Amino acid sequence: MRSLAGSDQKRQADNRAHGCGVPAINPVVSGYARIVNGEEAVSGSWPWQVSLQDRTGWHFCGGSLLNSDWVVTAAHCGVISTDRIVVGEHDRSSSAEAIQTLAVGKVFTHPNWNSNTISNDISLIKLASSAVLGSRVSPVCLANPGEVYDDGRLCVTSGWGLTRWNALNTPSKLQQTSLPVLSNEQCKVHWGSNILDSMICAGAAGASSCMGDSGGPLVCQRDGAWTLVGIVSWGSSTCSTSYPGVYARVTVLRDWVDQILAAN
Repeated sequence: MRSLAGSDQKRQADNRAHGCGVPAINPVVSGYARIVNGEEAVSGSWPWQVSLQDRTGWHFCGGSLLNSDWVVTAAHCGVISTDRIVVGEHDRSSSAEAIQTLAVGKVFTHPNWNSNTISNDISLIKLASSAVLGSRVSPVCLANPGEVYDDGRLCVTSGWGLTRWNALNTPSKLQQTSLPVLSNEQCKVHWGSNILDSMICAGAAGASSCMGDSGGPLVCQRDGAWTLVGIVSWGSSTCSTSYPGVYARVTVLRDWVDQILAAN
């Protein structure tokens, strides 16, 4: 059995080899803009961000590109075979963007996903055809098992979710916000025993994810690469910026992701 250190070195080498987590177009994130009352992202600067849309083109969740064949999202998004995955998009109201609209090949949901406790809130989508990678479409790195991210560091979440909890429509342009990551102990001050080991919290600092952001990324920079640390899962029903948002914790779920990708 290979030592953990060896597998960590291999993963870092994999990151470099796959060029994950390094956008060709640099993101620009001001301190605390909020997706609720959001800040527009630089077009193309989160090249792993995908929009999950139903057959009518209605955006219902976000997701992140892991490589040209796989997308990760939240289990609670309930992706079905007739949904579609749009990559390379920034402004959903524009017909001028060179987006790729890809079909769902197969959906794998974590065997321990629990819709009552919202634990293990992760699904993997194998694309029916490969995404074409380029300056506006490229993969995110995945956090490794055992890595620690809950030290108050600033991370970034992005999505087309509501900019006010009672807004009628989601924004057409991709929004972003920086959020501090909380320890689960800090998070339990807000959410109590609802916070489980398969979750990580961020926010409670004047910014929040909201409906429509679900399944999208929480990324932190590590070793110069943007790394997927969380998947937008749940939070305040009114997207309150004084409560932390809750994300599926990728470090805990990474081994399952690796198993599914290797077997399929």
